[in-house]
Amino acid sequence: MRVFRKHACRVYTHIMETRRVETQCCIAGGGPAGIMLGYLLARGGIQVTILEKWPDFFRDFRGDTIHPSTMQALKELGLLDEFLKLPHNETRQVALHIGGEKAILADFTHLRQGCPFIGFVPQWDFLTFIAEKGRQYDEFDLRMETEASELIFENEKVVGLRAKDKEGFLEIKAPLVIGADGRHSTVRGQSHLPKKNLTVPIDVLWFRLPRIPSGADESLGYVDGGKFMVLINRDSYWQCGYLIKKDGFEALKEKGLDSFKKDIAMLAPFLTSAVSEIKDWDDVKFLSVTVDRLSTWYKPGLLLIGDAAHAMSPVGGVGINLAIQDAIATANILIPAFRRPGGVTLSDLHKVQKRRMFPTKVIQKFQTLIHKKILVPVLKSRGRKALPWQFRIFSWLPILRRIPAYIIGIGPRPEHVLFEKK
Repeated sequence: MRVFRKHACRVYTHIMETRRVETQCCIAGGGPAGIMLGYLLARGGIQVTILEKWPDFFRDFRGDTIHPSTMQALKELGLLDEFLKLPHNETRQVALHIGGEKAILADFTHLRQGCPFIGFVPQWDFLTFIAEKGRQYDEFDLRMETEASELIFENEKVVGLRAKDKEGFLEIKAPLVIGADGRHSTVRGQSHLPKKNLTVPIDVLWFRLPRIPSGADESLGYVDGGKFMVLINRDSYWQCGYLIKKDGFEALKEKGLDSFKKDIAMLAPFLTSAVSEIKDWDDVKFLSVTVDRLSTWYKPGLLLIGDAAHAMSPVGGVGINLAIQDAIATANILIPAFRRPGGVTLSDLHKVQKRRMFPTKVIQKFQTLIHKKILVPVLKSRGRKALPWQFRIFSWLPILRRIPAYIIGIGPRPEHVLFEKK
């Protein structure tokens, strides 16, 4: 009896402490898709609540690439000039060092965009920038340290979600819930929407090394002897991505940390002294790479976008760009839907998926092709590898560099902002 009373008391206290919020749209996840969509909806006069489970946007191993199509959207929003005042680096060509030879694979300077380059901006700076712009609108309600925990269903329709913050429990009612909470999406898991997994042969190790500008020819990627590493310039340090075979991390650790550091120095000799900063394996973060997509992105009252709808490979760094394009397309379709009598319908959600499924499939096909034709042969190779003819052709016919530049920098079916401020 005492146990029953104690349990009943906890349930009663939980009910009493639950606060209730009503909004037009609730977005789970404060990443690129969620923050950009929240900003666009609020700008269009739609009341939106965004939930971000962390107290800030700082994640050391998030993608930093801001692509020309994203900067074009910022220009259409009147934000580009201010955005470019943020500390950033600009890359106009993608180059690889393979077996000691350099190959330029993509040249962005020919893109017909206001910013024909890839901008490297820490993702936390980008998200903070968009969030600050969103807070200019009363309709923009960003709640940090608030984690979505459970979808609320009524008659098989999603009508809101439950969440938890520092003060307790929240129940947020909304005609539409949008899951933008990443590849490990809580919303996706509870939606039970069908998913297709694609084969991925790689994982990635992320770590940082101090950067001392030396005048060396510092390219984006380095390939040799069955090893592949990508470097992202963050001024005072390198953000490093080291590719390994799928599920190969334990075998790598068995060879020892010194062997790992020697491999890094072999790939990029100017890092020879910097690798001493890797003290133990705790300095190396493991990312299990997955590529998947939902077959259906929606159900009554619910829509998923960004990584929650389609997890991407790090190849090309296009995940953030695809997520932002999803957000723009979603806003373009949903803003007029929210404004009309009756609100958002299942047909509107279908239009979002139909609009964005094609570029998702194209990019994932491109990534899996790179996995199969380039990364797998590289990781299987032994000894010093000469520059393959597939890469030499970009030197023989430089015009071909425009093709990967367009795929990476713009992508299929680029989106444009259609609605003015409210």
